[in-house]
Amino acid sequence: MAGSYWYKDVLPFSAMVAVECTNVGLNTLFKAANLKGLSYYVFILYSYAIATLLLLPLAFIFRRPGLPTFKLSLLYRIFLLGVLGFSAQLCGYKGIEYSSPTLASAMGNLTPAFTFIFAVIFRMENLALRSSITQAKIVGTIVSISGALIVVFYKGPTIISAASQSLSLSFHFSLGSSQTDWIIGGILLAAEYLLISIWYIVQTQVMKIYPSELTVVFLYKLCATIISAPVCLIAEGNFSDWRLRPDIALVSIIFTGLFGLPFTTVVRTWGLHLKGPVYVSIFKPLSIAIAAAMGVIFLGDALCLGSIIGAIIISVGFYAVVWAKAKEELSEDHCNGILGSSSDGKTPLLHSYKAAGI
Repeated sequence: MAGSYWYKDVLPFSAMVAVECTNVGLNTLFKAANLKGLSYYVFILYSYAIATLLLLPLAFIFRRPGLPTFKLSLLYRIFLLGVLGFSAQLCGYKGIEYSSPTLASAMGNLTPAFTFIFAVIFRMENLALRSSITQAKIVGTIVSISGALIVVFYKGPTIISAASQSLSLSFHFSLGSSQTDWIIGGILLAAEYLLISIWYIVQTQVMKIYPSELTVVFLYKLCATIISAPVCLIAEGNFSDWRLRPDIALVSIIFTGLFGLPFTTVVRTWGLHLKGPVYVSIFKPLSIAIAAAMGVIFLGDALCLGSIIGAIIISVGFYAVVWAKAKEELSEDHCNGILGSSSDGKTPLLHSYKAAGI
C-alpha cells in the first residue's frame, strides 16, 4: 500500500514540480542566449536533433515486453504530435523572443483551463457539476490560476530585499521589450499553450493504445525533427548562424537537447498515462512561483508579499485538484473491487470497457 501511494501520488507530484523547475530554468537560459544572437530556428532544430539521438538507444534498451502491435494508425497520431509539438515550440520561443520568460510562465496559466475544456469535450473528464470531485477540479484550477496572476500583477511590500539591486534591475530591463512586442509575444505564447493542451489530449490517447513512454517520445521527437528540419533551414537562410561557438548559445542548446526536451517530455508522457491531462496541466501555474523563487535565490531579486500570497493560493488550488484526483481514483478502485469480486466467473464489466478503450 505504501509503495503504491509513493508511485501513484508522491512520485508524480515530485516529477511534475521538477519538470516546471527545468522549464523555467531553460526558458531563462534560452532568453539569455537569444539576446546574444541565437536564432530560435537554430535552437529548435539542434535541440530536437540532440534529443532524438539521445532517445534512440534508450527506446531500444528499455523497451517494455508484451507491447501491442505497432499499427500505422498509431504512427499518424504520433506524426500529429510532432506537428503540434513543433508548432508549439515555434510559437513559444518566438513569444519569449518578443517578451520574456516571466510572461511565458504567466501565460502558462491558460493551460489548465484549455486542457480541462478539451478533456471534457473528448470525454476524458466527467463533468458532473453536482459532484464534489468535479467542483474541486474546477475551483482548484481557477484558484491556481488566480494565485499565479497575483504573483505576476501584485508585488506588495518587500519581504526580502534584493541582494544586488543593480543586478536585479539590469536583468529585468534586459528582458524588457516594447509594448507592441509584448502583445505579440503574449498572443504567440497563448497559441503555444493552446497547442500544448491539444498535445496533452492526443498524447494521452496514444499512451492508451501503445503504453511505452520512451518509444512514443522517441518517435515523436523523430517526427518533430523531420518536420522542423526543412522549415528551420528555409526560415534561417543565414548559414553563419548555424555555426555554433563555445558560448551561452551552445550551452542552451545542449542543456535543452540533453535534459530539457527528453526529460520533460518523457515525464509528462508518463504523467499523462498515469494521471491524465488535467493533473499534468494543473502544474503549469506553479512555474510563476518557481520563477519568483529562482529570481530570489540565483538572481538576487527581492521577495515581495505578492509572491508569498500567490504561492499560498497556488498551493490551495493544487491541493483541491490533487484531492479530487485522489478521490476519483479511490472511487474507481472501489468500483473495480466490487465488480472484480463477482463470483460468476465472468470478466468484470468495467475491466471490459477499459480493455475496449471505452
